[in-house]
Amino acid sequence: MSEGTGTAEAEDFARLLSGLKTRSGLSYGTLAKRLHTSTSTLHRYCNGTALPNEYTPAERFARVCRATPEELVELHRSWILADAARARRSAPTAPPEAHAEPTVDEPAVDEPAVEAAAESTPPRRRRNALIASAAAVAVLAAAVIVVRPAIWGADSDADGRQEAGATVSAGPAVPATAGTAAAPESPLPVPVPAASTAAAAVTPAPPSPTPTPTAEAPAPLTVGIRPYVYADPCSQHFLVNSAPAQVGPPATERDAPRWAAAYSAVSSREQQVALTVQGTGADTVVLEALHVRITAKGAPLAWNDYSMGVGCGGEVGTKSFDVDLDRGSPVLGGQREFPYKVSASDPEVFYVTAHTKAHDVRWDLTLDWSSGGRRGTVHIDNGGTPFRTSADVNRPGYDYPLGYTDWIKRRLDG
Repeated sequence: MSEGTGTAEAEDFARLLSGLKTRSGLSYGTLAKRLHTSTSTLHRYCNGTALPNEYTPAERFARVCRATPEELVELHRSWILADAARARRSAPTAPPEAHAEPTVDEPAVDEPAVEAAAESTPPRRRRNALIASAAAVAVLAAAVIVVRPAIWGADSDADGRQEAGATVSAGPAVPATAGTAAAPESPLPVPVPAASTAAAAVTPAPPSPTPTPTAEAPAPLTVGIRPYVYADPCSQHFLVNSAPAQVGPPATERDAPRWAAAYSAVSSREQQVALTVQGTGADTVVLEALHVRITAKGAPLAWNDYSMGVGCGGEVGTKSFDVDLDRGSPVLGGQREFPYKVSASDPEVFYVTAHTKAHDVRWDLTLDWSSGGRRGTVHIDNGGTPFRTSADVNRPGYDYPLGYTDWIKRRLDG
């Protein structure tokens, strides 16, 4: 939890939470028990003196208060703007740099008295300044010669990702941002023989036999990914190839990526992924289409099914893009069709719910965008690997009831 920022965005976010709480008729004590948190924390969220470091606590609060799908999207957008305003306000201000007069050491001459007398004359000071400027230009030229090959040799894929537990490959996060190779910290100077300087100035370089590569500009948007969205604290199920005694307690949505990685777990039956898309520049970005791609399909996993959560609230149906992974060519459905528009101040949140009853499926997403005269595609997956969802056909199921310290086999009618 972070202290409130006192910004208009944070106040708007607190107003939405407080409105949901008032409409639900639930007390702070009741909400605190269902959400496994303290009443003072919820008070601070609703009166604007604190802002959650992550969106997940606010989403769970809204779901328990029976928020509609549209209200969930609006709350998420409000939190993104409040979090960005908090970051801007807390950014340190760099102190002004001191400007030192450049100096140049010169070799001694045969007449020190004459040299000392000339040191204070205006022509001498101007000559020193010209020498210092020429030296600075020479150093800069040497640095450019050394650095450029490193930049050209970098990965020019402009859509790579930024977000915890999940990445946008070839595009973020996440945020969908590109990485570039770092230049050497102390580049070696490039010697230029004095005798050849004049000739080099008038002799043109021979033409290069190959075109010079150029770095592609980064995509003007970011994509944040939550790979395991819980419709309620116990909605997520995972298939794990281990006995109950070898599996730790269930994880919250925040810890689900780490939990799944630790046990090589695979989403069981259904997986809901949240995408937060936001522009990064002054121009509006048009989201043209979102595509789902099957990368592999096989028989369902013969593993045990484990449900997450130790205290379950009522399920809130979230309108999302629905994907039937059992279809030969799965398509998105359930929300209004593309295109959508995003900008730095107007993000968009998409939920993609993928489900299967008969297969073990690996899948990913691609997002087509355009902005001005540019077009591109962002590749979206789960931390550099495809999302994976498997059917749970006739598999043993286990729950972790509130107050228990181990897994309990699920009843057939449960």
